[in-house]
Amino acid sequence: MLSIGTKAPAFSAEDQNGKIRSLEEFRGRKVVLYFYSKDMTSGCTKQACGFAELYPQFCEKGAVVIGVSKDSVASHKKFEEKYGLRFILLADPEKEIIRAYDVWQEKMNYGKPTMGVVRTTYLIDENGVIVKAFGKVKAAENPAQMLGEL
Repeated sequence: MLSIGTKAPAFSAEDQNGKIRSLEEFRGRKVVLYFYSKDMTSGCTKQACGFAELYPQFCEKGAVVIGVSKDSVASHKKFEEKYGLRFILLADPEKEIIRAYDVWQEKMNYGKPTMGVVRTTYLIDENGVIVKAFGKVKAAENPAQMLGEL
Protein backbone atom coordinates (compact mmCIF):
# COMPACT_ATOMS: atom_id res chain seq x y z
CA MET A 1 0.00 0.00 0.00
CA LEU A 2 1.24 3.49 -0.80
CA SER A 3 2.06 5.88 2.01
CA ILE A 4 -0.02 8.83 3.13
CA GLY A 5 1.59 12.08 2.05
CA THR A 6 3.01 10.71 -1.20
CA LYS A 7 2.03 11.97 -4.63
CA ALA A 8 -0.58 9.67 -6.16
CA PRO A 9 0.79 7.88 -9.24
CA ALA A 10 -0.54 9.34 -12.49
CA PHE A 11 -2.75 7.10 -14.59
CA SER A 12 -4.61 7.03 -17.86
CA ALA A 13 -7.14 4.31 -18.71
CA GLU A 14 -10.46 3.69 -20.41
CA ASP A 15 -13.67 3.97 -18.42
CA GLN A 16 -16.80 1.89 -18.95
CA ASN A 17 -17.74 4.09 -21.93
CA GLY A 18 -14.36 3.78 -23.62
CA LYS A 19 -13.34 7.34 -22.67
CA ILE A 20 -9.73 7.84 -21.60
CA ARG A 21 -9.63 9.18 -18.05
CA SER A 22 -6.60 10.41 -16.12
CA LEU A 23 -5.94 11.45 -12.55
CA GLU A 24 -4.80 14.85 -13.83
CA GLU A 25 -8.29 15.72 -15.12
CA PHE A 26 -9.56 15.70 -11.51
CA ARG A 27 -6.94 18.13 -10.18
CA GLY A 28 -8.71 20.50 -7.80
CA ARG A 29 -11.15 17.83 -6.59
CA LYS A 30 -10.89 15.06 -4.03
CA VAL A 31 -10.73 11.57 -5.55
CA VAL A 32 -11.91 8.37 -3.88
CA LEU A 33 -9.94 5.72 -5.78
CA TYR A 34 -10.93 2.19 -4.93
CA PHE A 35 -9.55 -1.10 -6.20
CA TYR A 36 -11.61 -4.26 -6.38
CA SER A 37 -11.05 -7.70 -7.83
CA LYS A 38 -13.92 -8.48 -10.21
CA ASP A 39 -17.16 -7.12 -11.62
CA MET A 40 -20.37 -8.96 -10.66
CA THR A 41 -18.90 -10.80 -7.65
CA SER A 42 -20.81 -10.48 -4.39
CA GLY A 43 -18.36 -8.36 -2.36
CA CYS A 44 -17.45 -6.13 -5.27
CA THR A 45 -21.12 -5.64 -6.12
CA LYS A 46 -21.92 -4.66 -2.51
CA GLN A 47 -19.10 -2.15 -2.53
CA ALA A 48 -20.05 -0.66 -5.94
CA CYS A 49 -23.74 -0.44 -5.01
CA GLY A 50 -22.79 1.28 -1.75
CA PHE A 51 -20.81 3.89 -3.67
CA ALA A 52 -23.72 4.27 -6.13
CA GLU A 53 -26.22 4.79 -3.31
CA LEU A 54 -24.05 7.45 -1.67
CA TYR A 55 -22.83 8.97 -4.93
CA PRO A 56 -24.96 12.16 -4.67
CA GLN A 57 -23.40 12.85 -1.26
CA PHE A 58 -19.89 12.35 -2.65
CA CYS A 59 -20.78 14.84 -5.40
CA GLU A 60 -22.11 17.33 -2.83
CA LYS A 61 -18.73 17.18 -1.11
CA GLY A 62 -16.99 17.79 -4.44
CA ALA A 63 -15.46 14.33 -4.64
CA VAL A 64 -15.03 11.98 -7.59
CA VAL A 65 -15.44 8.21 -7.13
CA ILE A 66 -13.35 5.93 -9.34
CA GLY A 67 -13.35 2.13 -9.19
CA VAL A 68 -10.50 0.16 -10.77
CA SER A 69 -10.26 -3.54 -11.60
CA LYS A 70 -8.54 -5.64 -14.24
CA ASP A 71 -11.88 -6.28 -15.97
CA SER A 72 -12.48 -5.09 -19.54
CA VAL A 73 -14.36 -1.98 -20.68
CA ALA A 74 -17.23 -4.26 -21.84
CA SER A 75 -17.41 -5.98 -18.45
CA HIS A 76 -17.49 -2.62 -16.68
CA LYS A 77 -20.28 -1.43 -19.00
CA LYS A 78 -22.42 -4.48 -18.11
CA PHE A 79 -21.67 -3.96 -14.41
CA GLU A 80 -22.65 -0.28 -14.67
CA GLU A 81 -25.88 -1.03 -16.51
CA LYS A 82 -26.95 -3.93 -14.30
CA TYR A 83 -26.52 -2.00 -11.05
CA GLY A 84 -27.05 1.63 -12.13
CA LEU A 85 -23.52 2.71 -11.27
CA ARG A 86 -23.06 6.42 -11.98
CA PHE A 87 -19.38 6.76 -11.21
CA ILE A 88 -16.23 5.98 -13.20
CA LEU A 89 -15.02 2.40 -13.57
CA LEU A 90 -11.55 2.09 -15.06
CA ALA A 91 -10.44 -0.97 -17.02
CA ASP A 92 -6.89 -2.01 -16.13
CA PRO A 93 -6.39 -5.42 -17.79
CA GLU A 94 -2.61 -4.92 -17.93
CA LYS A 95 -2.64 -4.11 -14.19
CA GLU A 96 -0.61 -0.92 -14.69
CA ILE A 97 -2.67 1.19 -12.25
CA ILE A 98 -3.16 -1.76 -9.92
CA ARG A 99 0.61 -2.28 -9.68
CA ALA A 100 1.37 1.46 -9.44
CA TYR A 101 -0.90 1.67 -6.38
CA ASP A 102 0.64 -1.49 -4.87
CA VAL A 103 -2.60 -3.48 -4.62
CA TRP A 104 -1.50 -6.53 -6.68
CA GLN A 105 -0.33 -8.78 -3.88
CA GLU A 106 -0.18 -12.33 -2.69
CA LYS A 107 -3.29 -13.37 -0.81
CA MET A 108 -4.83 -16.60 0.38
CA ASN A 109 -7.61 -18.19 -1.65
CA TYR A 110 -9.09 -21.35 -0.14
CA GLY A 111 -5.87 -21.84 1.82
CA LYS A 112 -3.57 -21.45 -1.18
CA PRO A 113 -1.41 -18.43 -1.92
CA THR A 114 -2.40 -16.62 -5.11
CA MET A 115 -1.77 -13.21 -6.64
CA GLY A 116 -4.70 -10.82 -6.81
CA VAL A 117 -6.10 -7.39 -6.08
CA VAL A 118 -6.27 -6.58 -2.39
CA ARG A 119 -9.39 -4.46 -1.84
CA THR A 120 -7.90 -1.04 -1.13
CA THR A 121 -9.24 2.52 -1.14
CA TYR A 122 -7.26 5.75 -1.37
CA LEU A 123 -8.41 9.30 -0.75
CA ILE A 124 -6.45 11.71 -2.94
CA ASP A 125 -6.62 15.43 -2.23
CA GLU A 126 -7.09 18.32 -4.67
CA ASN A 127 -3.32 18.49 -5.26
CA GLY A 128 -2.91 14.81 -6.13
CA VAL A 129 -1.52 13.73 -2.76
CA ILE A 130 -2.67 10.58 -0.94
CA VAL A 131 -4.23 11.72 2.33
CA LYS A 132 -5.88 8.44 3.42
CA ALA A 133 -5.16 4.80 2.57
CA PHE A 134 -7.20 1.80 3.65
CA GLY A 135 -6.17 -1.76 2.86
CA LYS A 136 -8.22 -4.95 3.09
CA VAL A 137 -11.39 -2.88 3.43
CA LYS A 138 -14.78 -4.41 4.17
CA ALA A 139 -16.73 -4.11 0.92
CA ALA A 140 -20.12 -3.25 2.41
CA GLU A 141 -18.75 -0.69 4.88
CA ASN A 142 -16.17 1.06 2.69
CA PRO A 143 -18.45 3.57 0.87
CA ALA A 144 -19.89 5.03 4.11
CA GLN A 145 -16.40 4.99 5.65
CA MET A 146 -15.00 7.01 2.73
CA LEU A 147 -17.89 9.47 2.80
CA GLY A 148 -17.09 10.03 6.48
CA GLU A 149 -13.45 10.72 5.60
CA LEU A 150 -14.48 13.63 3.39
